[in-house]
Amino acid sequence: MTSLSVETLAADATEPITSAGNAHLGIAVLAGIAVIVLLITRFKLHAFLALTIGSLALGAFAGAPLDATIASFTKGLGSTVAGVGVLIALGAILGKLLADSGGADRIVDTILAKASGRAMPWAMVLIASVIGLPLFFEVGIMLLIPVVLLVAKRGNHSLMRIGVPALAGLSVMHGLIPPHPGPLVAIDALGADLGVTLALGVVVAIPTVVIAGPLFSRYAARWVDIPAPDRMIPQRASEDLERRPGFGATVATVLLPVVLMLAKALVDIVVDDPENHVQRVFDVVGSPLIALLAAVLVGLFTLGRAAGFSKERISSTVEASLAPIAGVLLIVGAGGGFKQTLIDVGVGRMILDFSGNWAIPALLLAWLIAVGIRLATGSATVATISAAGLVAPLAADMSTTHAALLVLAIGAGSLFFSHVNDAGFWMVKEYFGMSVGQTVKTWSVMETIISVVGIAVVLLLSLVL
Repeated sequence: MTSLSVETLAADATEPITSAGNAHLGIAVLAGIAVIVLLITRFKLHAFLALTIGSLALGAFAGAPLDATIASFTKGLGSTVAGVGVLIALGAILGKLLADSGGADRIVDTILAKASGRAMPWAMVLIASVIGLPLFFEVGIMLLIPVVLLVAKRGNHSLMRIGVPALAGLSVMHGLIPPHPGPLVAIDALGADLGVTLALGVVVAIPTVVIAGPLFSRYAARWVDIPAPDRMIPQRASEDLERRPGFGATVATVLLPVVLMLAKALVDIVVDDPENHVQRVFDVVGSPLIALLAAVLVGLFTLGRAAGFSKERISSTVEASLAPIAGVLLIVGAGGGFKQTLIDVGVGRMILDFSGNWAIPALLLAWLIAVGIRLATGSATVATISAAGLVAPLAADMSTTHAALLVLAIGAGSLFFSHVNDAGFWMVKEYFGMSVGQTVKTWSVMETIISVVGIAVVLLLSLVL
């Protein structure tokens, strides 16, 4: 591939590339991804630095000048953070309010009080899905682990029978449902509609979480029969609070952004007139920024004030919620820079050329790419961001529905077979007191089921819609 200038970088994404150029570029892409994988897995470098160095390596391997590669990377980083950074921050604030106010505990306690022994795995799926909607996966685990261990211990339930459904609910939310970072970035990269993606994501999530959660947990409990480790039962978040938010108000606050975004998608379909005043109003209130901002503002009262928080306590809670997401924002931004570098050096054109000769659906191709990156890096977010950058040109001529399904295919692929290079693998192992082999037989298999069932449902929907 010939040397590229800053001006011709973007043009290469649409101009045809010769077969020799494709081969050269294909090797450059593999080398760039290999650099990222090696830095993350072998040298334990932070994903932000690995993605930054990998982007520069990709440009060098592709024959692009350094200044052009830097321009592409910074452009992608800036646009990605501008597109999803505020949404991630708002989601973190809502999640922190939910946890610190005792709202999460209120939801958990209310549902568990209504659930019998046989219904308990299904109750855990419901709890994890509701709690996991506004929370990052790691935060969700920390919130739910005490509940899982207490339920298993006090109710004499199998730990896997209770724990696997909870983990499945959290993982499905993390991989498929906005406002989690991975789906948000993929929606932004592919130009998909957030409301439609959210609605279809719920449709894909329901059968996926049922199969990977309550149904699979029956077999997981037979394969791994261990008691709940007493040492891992920490103090619950709301034990030091005099009062907690009400169940109805808490659930309404958590679901508010979902309802607003789904309402926008529904009005867009029914009205379908950009000049209509009703549609214009819903386009505003149902936009991700306004929907999440509204939930946060409502949460200040329904969660914070309802728990007896002072103005100073609410302010400190909001401030404390933002510090932990700095790493997430940097990784997501660097992933966007890597995505833009992929596009600007002409990878999009290469993917289109290759896929045009393959008898493989675009949705399945996107899933396979995400699976490969997930297995190599161990990060669902990195897999989603990188795969979205690689297959972005395939979404150009897709309908709104199929672009949303492409996002979900990538999300499903990003969850495939979590193993020793994934931080989530070690969190589950330590919290549940399992060996590496036991974690593979339960957690890793569950993640694989989510991924495979997810893409199967996506492909079925693509035939119907």
